[in-house]
Amino acid sequence: MKISVIGAGNVGASVAEYIAMKELAPEVVLLDIKEGFAEGKAMDLNQCATLNGFNTHVTGTTNDYSKTAGSSVVVITSGIPRKPGMTREELIGTNAGIVKSVTANVLEHSPEAIIVVISNPMDTMTYLSAKTSGLPKNRIIGMGGILDSARFKYRLSEAMNCNPNDLQGTVIGGHGDTTMIPLTRHASYQSTPVSDHLSAEELENVSAATMVGGATLTKLLGTSAWYAPGAAGAALVEAIVRDQKKVMPCSVYLEGEYGQSDICMGVPVVIGKNGWERIVDYKLNDEEQAKFNKSAEAVRNMNNALEL
Repeated sequence: MKISVIGAGNVGASVAEYIAMKELAPEVVLLDIKEGFAEGKAMDLNQCATLNGFNTHVTGTTNDYSKTAGSSVVVITSGIPRKPGMTREELIGTNAGIVKSVTANVLEHSPEAIIVVISNPMDTMTYLSAKTSGLPKNRIIGMGGILDSARFKYRLSEAMNCNPNDLQGTVIGGHGDTTMIPLTRHASYQSTPVSDHLSAEELENVSAATMVGGATLTKLLGTSAWYAPGAAGAALVEAIVRDQKKVMPCSVYLEGEYGQSDICMGVPVVIGKNGWERIVDYKLNDEEQAKFNKSAEAVRNMNNALEL
């Protein structure tokens, strides 16, 4: 088995590192367009093998997609961040061209691969791959909701002064500061609703902090986060290759589920060896559904900038 990661920046390299440490495949291929960059990252990661006790080999390559041939899963992190003065349409246009080209090159060499999309804006890039790749919809998965849910549980654990691993919490909707929806009503602590432990005001504060989780880190770091996004991507890959049947919130192509169609958005799905296998209906109340519909409208506005 082989797993490939396209884009050797901070997030891509972190995904590759976590995949290697979990030994999800004998080989991980790290590809980048910058000459020597992926090769350097791969060498650095391989030098961790005896220190961290893993046997996965990381191969770095500069834009040679033949090295990715036969990959079971391909993670796409390629793209550029939004720069000062750049419009939303310019960002989407640039990254859409990158993601579309990457997807085509990947599938030329790995036609049976499951595609995991991390590139931003993630819901729109996932939609682009779903519409242009020709793959069955279950083999295109956007990662964002897994990361957002991890941040939600982190914020809940802060507010409750408890172990985050004792919490269940899910974020659905678009992967953006104004479009994600932390489902506070569904969150639980050791089988008890978190609303038994936190006031409505405290829950609202947790929700607000979750929604700006990425922006908060960007302000602190001066760049986007990479540890948690990398871990989230690797967790999704693990659920696929180990056929874990885990329920994870991912951006997938909807055809009437949650009241939306012809759009990729974050909803809870069962993840296994075939990609996403089914959508789980959380039976949203009227307020939650209204938020989901509003989120869908914002994601569609993003999608409208695509040239399909």
